Amino acid sequence: MRRADENDEKEDEKSKAPELQSSEIAKALYKSRTILVFGEVDMKMAERVTAQLLAYAESDGDIRVIVNSPGGHVESGDTIHDMIRFVGNKVKMIGTGWVASAGAHIFLGAKKENRFCLPFTRFLLHQPLGGVRGQASDITIEAEEILKMRARLIKEISDETGQSYEKVVADTERNFWMGAEDAVKYGLAAKVISSASEV
Repeated sequence: MRRADENDEKEDEKSKAPELQSSEIAKALYKSRTILVFGEVDMKMAERVTAQLLAYAESDGDIRVIVNSPGGHVESGDTIHDMIRFVGNKVKMIGTGWVASAGAHIFLGAKKENRFCLPFTRFLLHQPLGGVRGQASDITIEAEEILKMRARLIKEISDETGQSYEKVVADTERNFWMGAEDAVKYGLAAKVISSASEV
């Protein structure tokens, strides 16, 4: 009977382990003032990252944001991008894995001198994608909005990288991939880093 009780206790500990581990990781990230932007950009991510930025902004100090994202919902990316600038703290952006589409827009939220990437990071810039269905008038309105969005994002890339508007237009006609060193040359990132001490 005692052996069964011990087994039950071990099972309870195992079931609690992931929650405890998640809690401990969250505490460590809060202590180091680090935010993770991993995965598809959506409203849930925008809400979480905004909450973290506002919480960290309650005190002085730099905030680190680590990005590894294939992109996603443009307006959610806009929210994170704008909140990075809104909080007033210095935000140090670190790209890893891939930083694509709306993920790249988030990456550009930090000032150029505070944008870093790890050696194997890949960046992807491209024009917004559409996929609306419905009445012709609605499709026309949506197409106009996509063109406005594209112009706005191209201007942001141009302003933040130092590339001409025309060059960014040409580069983003198709998927435009860059490795870490090329991203530095293009003006997306300030420096390729390989250790935390370099940030």
